[in-house]
Amino acid sequence: MMKRREFISLLGGAAAWPLAARAQQPAMPVIGYLNFGSPESDTPRLTGLRRGLNESGYVEGRNFVIEYRWAGNQVDRLPALAADLVQLQVTVIVAAGVPPALAAKAATTRIPIVFSVAADPVQLGLVASLNRPGGNLTGFNGFVGELGAKGLALLHELVPSTATIGFLVNPNNPLFELTTRDVLAAAPVLGLKVQILKASTDREIDAAFVSLVQSRTGALLVGGDPFFNNRIERLIELAARHAIPTMYLFREFVVAGGLISYGTSLIEQYRQVGLYTGRILKGEKPADLPVIQATKLELVINLKTAKALGLQIPDRLLAIADEVIE
Repeated sequence: MMKRREFISLLGGAAAWPLAARAQQPAMPVIGYLNFGSPESDTPRLTGLRRGLNESGYVEGRNFVIEYRWAGNQVDRLPALAADLVQLQVTVIVAAGVPPALAAKAATTRIPIVFSVAADPVQLGLVASLNRPGGNLTGFNGFVGELGAKGLALLHELVPSTATIGFLVNPNNPLFELTTRDVLAAAPVLGLKVQILKASTDREIDAAFVSLVQSRTGALLVGGDPFFNNRIERLIELAARHAIPTMYLFREFVVAGGLISYGTSLIEQYRQVGLYTGRILKGEKPADLPVIQATKLELVINLKTAKALGLQIPDRLLAIADEVIE
């Protein structure tokens, strides 16, 4: 017969088996998400990111979790937020935009970082080269910083009677001088004048539209910037209120009611980021993953908005549009 002490010892050992088994299971990977903006305006990016991760076999809450860090449009908060993610020892950091990518790079040389930026990441100092990034960073280049001149030409074609077009830019953006220079250089070729409007706060955005109305500027080109991308509804509302034909750089603006866009899709951009993040979670190294270059640039037109503005869209623009929303 088994003694009572032996039975209790055996029972205790059996109870410990599930604990030991759980201890041997790998910890669920944690993705650190770093963004300049706020959660209220981040739906397109997170939709794309989760879609790419799902396609890689990762479902949030089931086999990975995300630690979200938003800077609330305060760029000076990014270094501390990046350091916080490093201290948590997240598995990989997703950096949404140039300032978050630079902050994450400064915070760690060990944790893999997947970025989405709007200009050449080599010039930004994020990677050594596009094909062989080296280090712990790779990601997606959306070319947005190089599309201002093309957007200006398309907007001029849409409203050819307009002699002056406004260009809304964030002076705190690292690409401010580059994008402004490109647009100003393209204007004389088109026979246009450009009114530069600087905005890095909500109040300055409001003031920019007041300035457009006062100067009777006939149209507006919105530069690519995380701050503006976090103000989609606000920019569309102001453009409609003041009846200003406005060109954007992302499809999501037009889907939400904007007039016209030429550039990439935020959702598709972050889907690619999600796919790369999934590959890194499976063991691949950022140094071995070439930076993805945007290959699909879309012209999207909203006919309902055009009608509300009293605009007749030229047949050529309708013919070359990738998507027409009716």
